[in-house]
Amino acid sequence: MDSRSQQPGRGRYTDSGIEVRPVYGPEDLYGWDPRQQLGEPGQFPYTRGIRGDMYRGRLWTMRQYAGFGTAESTNERFKFLLGAGQTGLSCAFDLPTQMGFDSDHPRSEGEVGKVGVAIDSLTDMRLLLAGLPLDRVTTSMTINATAAILLLLYQLVAEENGVDPARLGGTIQNDILKEYVARGTYIYPPRPSMRLVTDTFSYCAVNLPAWNTISISGYHIREAGSTAVQEIAFTIANGIAYVEAALSAGLDVDAFAPRLSFFWNSHNNLFEEIAKYRAARRMWAKLMKERFAAKDERSTLLRFHTQTGGSTLTAQQPENNIARVTLQALAAALGGTQSLHTNGFDEALGLPTERAAKIAVRTQQIIGYESGVADTVDPLAGSWFVESMTDEVEARAWEYLERIDAMGGAVDAIEAQFMQQEIEQAAYSYAKAVDAEDKIIVGLNRFADDETQGAEVFPIDPGLERSQVARVKRVRAERDQSSVDATLTAVEAAARGTQNLLVPMKSALAAMATLGEVSDVLRGVFGEFHPNG
Repeated sequence: MDSRSQQPGRGRYTDSGIEVRPVYGPEDLYGWDPRQQLGEPGQFPYTRGIRGDMYRGRLWTMRQYAGFGTAESTNERFKFLLGAGQTGLSCAFDLPTQMGFDSDHPRSEGEVGKVGVAIDSLTDMRLLLAGLPLDRVTTSMTINATAAILLLLYQLVAEENGVDPARLGGTIQNDILKEYVARGTYIYPPRPSMRLVTDTFSYCAVNLPAWNTISISGYHIREAGSTAVQEIAFTIANGIAYVEAALSAGLDVDAFAPRLSFFWNSHNNLFEEIAKYRAARRMWAKLMKERFAAKDERSTLLRFHTQTGGSTLTAQQPENNIARVTLQALAAALGGTQSLHTNGFDEALGLPTERAAKIAVRTQQIIGYESGVADTVDPLAGSWFVESMTDEVEARAWEYLERIDAMGGAVDAIEAQFMQQEIEQAAYSYAKAVDAEDKIIVGLNRFADDETQGAEVFPIDPGLERSQVARVKRVRAERDQSSVDATLTAVEAAARGTQNLLVPMKSALAAMATLGEVSDVLRGVFGEFHPNG
C-alpha cells in the first residue's frame, strides 16, 4: 500500500481543497454559538433541517429517474418502479425534446429516445402518463429550455383525466442558467430564457399552485467537474438571479419563493457532502430573509432533491458502484434531503437495466428502514468535525458569491465565462489527481482487475426512431391545421409583446401543435444562443 495519500504526515483534503485535520476537538469550534449556527430543527437558519421532525414524520420521497425510448416503454418503467415501492416519478427526456426539435427534424437523427423519452406532442404525453395516479403521485421532469412546454402538456393530460390542476404536485427543472454554465441544452439567449422562467413562476402561482416551478440545479454543475463548494456557490448565485428576475417582473417574493426548490449532487466524500447540504440550507435562509426580505417562512426554506453522482460511476468493476451509490445516498439522508434518486450501478455503461434500477430502489429502502438514519433529526449535529466542515464550506461559498455579486450577478458572470472557467480548472485538477494516484478510484487506478467480465447492457430498439417519426407525422396529418396556425400566431404575438407566454402556448399544444413548432416560433422571435458568436 504505497499510495501517497496514505503516507504518514501527508495532508488530507476534501474535493474542494479543504484540509482535513487528523483529530477535531472543542478548540475547533471556539466561540461557536449553536443557537445561531444551528438553531432547532425546522427553525431558522434550518441548518438541522426544514422540518422539526424530519424523517420521523415522513421519509424522503424515493424518486427514481427514468425515461427512454418511447412514451409507452417509459410508462411501463414508471409502473415497474411504483410497484417496487418508489414514491415519486422522475422523467428524463431525449436530447431532441430538450433542444426543442421534433423527432423527424434532421438534427434529431440518431438521438431519438437515446438518453430519455421522446415527447413531440400531446399524443406522446398521454401515452407517457396513461394509467398513472396524477392526483396522488408527484412527478419531477428534468427539462430546461422546453420546460414550460412539457409542464403544459402534463397539465393538459391531467385535465383530460379530470384531475384538478390545483392538486398537481411535482417539479420542472426549468433552470436555464446552469445550461449555459455546465450542460449546453439551451436554445435562446439568456435574457429571453429568463423571461420564460419568470412567466412560468407567474403562471403556476395562479394555475398550478402546488407545483414547484424550478429546481435550481447544482447537479449538472458538479457533473461538469466543479467542487462541492462551487456547486452550492454557483447554484445559489443562479437562485439569486431567478429571484431578482421575478421581482423585476413585478412578482411578490412570497408569491413565488415557496415554490422554489434545489437539486444537488452527492459524491463520495461523505462528510463534505453532508456539510454542503447543511451549509446551503443556512445560506439560502439568510439570503431570503436578509437580502430579499421574505416574510413567509416557506420562502426561506431550501427544499432539495438529491441524485447520486453519475460522474463518480466507473465502467470498470461496475458492481463497485453499488457501494458508491450507497455512501452517496447516506450522505443525502444525513444532510436532510427531501427526495432522492439513486443511480443504477450500470449507468457508466448505458441506461439502467431493470435489475440495476431495482437494486437502486432497494438501496434507498434499506437506508430508510434499516439503518436508523431516520430515527433522529440531524444525527451528526454538534460533531466538531461536521460543524467545522459546514462552517468552512459555507465561508468558501460566500467568497464566491461576493465575487459574482461584484461582477453584476450570475447572468453577467456566465456571460463573462467566470463560472465555466472555474469549473474547467477544478475538473482539470481532479483529473490530474486521479492520474497521479493522489485520488484513489477503486477498480480504476488502484485494485484493478486484469480480467473483465461482460455486463448486461440496456438494449436500444433500432426501430424506435422510425416509429416515433411516424407518430409525429401522423399527428400533423390528422389535426386541424388552421387551428394550429392561429394558435402559433398568438404565441408569436405574445413573444413580441408582454403577455404571459404560457397562456397561448397551452392553447397551441391543446390544438396539437408540436414541441418543435412552438419552439421554432420562439426561435424566430428570440433567436438562438451561440456562445462563441
